[in-house]
Amino acid sequence: MSKTAGARLMIFEHITTGGCQSYLVGCPDTLCGALIDPEISQIDRYRALATRDGLHIRYVSDTHTHADHFSAAKQLSEILQAPTVMHQASAAPHAGLRLDDDDMLRVGNLRIRAVHTPGHTRDSMCLVVGDRVFTGDTLLIGGTGRTDLPTGDPDQLFDSLFGKLLTLDPGLLVFPAHEYKGRSHSTIGAEIADNPRLQKRERADFTVMMRELNLAAPTHLTEALRTNMTGGKTVDQMLAEAAAEVPFIALSELDLRLRGRPNDLLVLDVREEGAYRAGHIPGARHLPRGQLELRINDEVSDPTLRIVTYCEFGKISTLAAATLRQLGFMRAGALDGGMKAWREDGRPIEV
Repeated sequence: MSKTAGARLMIFEHITTGGCQSYLVGCPDTLCGALIDPEISQIDRYRALATRDGLHIRYVSDTHTHADHFSAAKQLSEILQAPTVMHQASAAPHAGLRLDDDDMLRVGNLRIRAVHTPGHTRDSMCLVVGDRVFTGDTLLIGGTGRTDLPTGDPDQLFDSLFGKLLTLDPGLLVFPAHEYKGRSHSTIGAEIADNPRLQKRERADFTVMMRELNLAAPTHLTEALRTNMTGGKTVDQMLAEAAAEVPFIALSELDLRLRGRPNDLLVLDVREEGAYRAGHIPGARHLPRGQLELRINDEVSDPTLRIVTYCEFGKISTLAAATLRQLGFMRAGALDGGMKAWREDGRPIEV
């Protein structure tokens, strides 16, 4: 727990995932809680922390549309039956509660106030709770959010910082959505005094600085924006869901079975034709993943066959096996490790 400005206790958990920072805040009197900027790999951890603290999570909030990691807001909203909270300007269709500037969330006896701070993105907002402010990517420790990604604007960031955020109480604790040097928090006053980007206090100087940063694009930029803006699934999510629906067969087990020449086993190579012709598992039939749904009825007349799919690395074949099971081929599975593992293990190859 941590003490807030009004001498009232706040339940507070700070969760770090690489450079991504997320936060769980709660009211100790009512055990209501809210999650801020959750990251998709930590879903079980958030739930475990809430259980440990006795909290019922009422709100799941993203301070903006993230471009550098995958938000867990949509999934957690569905799991917890709690609305996803974002700013009014957010494009995310799964945002069930949209806030305007100065709107507040009541979380038991806590009040979470939204401050619209566009600039890093159009929908950026900071959340003021007691003695702290969760600044998203608007204000970082020793830096600010970049403005060169979709909907970013250096002029708007200047106004958000110097016209809004930096006018707050200098003693407010600053908790950003990203921090890569292991620092837990700062204060508004410390950032005003020491943050290099905030020393550019004239609009023209600040905007020129932001436009000349020339930063590398975040990893997974397109996928992160797509999933976070639409609530769609990441590739990893799709693979994980498919893997949960299909069985796998080991290299040694498939090799052993093929040597027995069973008539109820079909090995299906779902790679492209060039890869198949360059070398494939002996006896494997070729059916590219992109043509699977259209050709499977012509290629496989017996839905009771045991089918083992494989690709180069074992990912596409997992999706293919899941698709086959959805189509009614209930004995479909995938080769564990794919053709790469088969080749490296010295198993027989047919050309």
